[in-house]
Amino acid sequence: MARKIYLVEDELSLKTLLEKYLQNDGYEVVSFSDGVSAINRIKDEPDLWVLDIMLPGADGYEIIQKIKEHKKNTPVIFISARSEELDRVVGLELGSDDYLSKPFLPRELVIRVNKLMERIYNDREVDGTFYIHGYKINRNQHIVLMDDVKISLTHNEFELLMYFIDNRNNVLTREQILEKIWGIDYFGSDRVVDDTIRRLRKKLKHLGIETVYGYGYRLGCDE
Repeated sequence: MARKIYLVEDELSLKTLLEKYLQNDGYEVVSFSDGVSAINRIKDEPDLWVLDIMLPGADGYEIIQKIKEHKKNTPVIFISARSEELDRVVGLELGSDDYLSKPFLPRELVIRVNKLMERIYNDREVDGTFYIHGYKINRNQHIVLMDDVKISLTHNEFELLMYFIDNRNNVLTREQILEKIWGIDYFGSDRVVDDTIRRLRKKLKHLGIETVYGYGYRLGCDE
């Protein structure tokens, strides 16, 4: 199941844009235009809140206080048109995990969300199950799910996926991948690595395997 984000932003165009970017990265997004509507949904317990500070009805500070009263460890990212350092400090004191000052690129929010999600959720592997970029993966059962739909991977595709995940942010050369996945006795073409990565990219579009030209491939936590 995809991680769920509740986005609270009263500027319609920005809300729509951020929602699209987050959805494209594999998240389920529910958005609100005012503070009162958001407060009424706190008991839903989404995986992350993204809150504008200046909102009609109830501001971001009031919302985060109620979020933390309900469930203290719920992660929150603040966004604000005001750049005063006081806003950032107050947000941190109230329990926010990150802060973005407008204007910002939508991709920057996605990067921060990914890093926060991975720090809070993806490093917690329970019974072989963990989440990454919206995918639910069970290492022991060789299962990959997106929105409860199983994604079929071959044995080598799954082993390569695990190798990338276990070495996130590290560049892996073709030679390293060949030896790890196909073994030191493999005598075929190293193009099998490129072909397998191409299939992984097609099947797991939100994963973000990067080509590092002249070196190899990399799976980044922060894309």
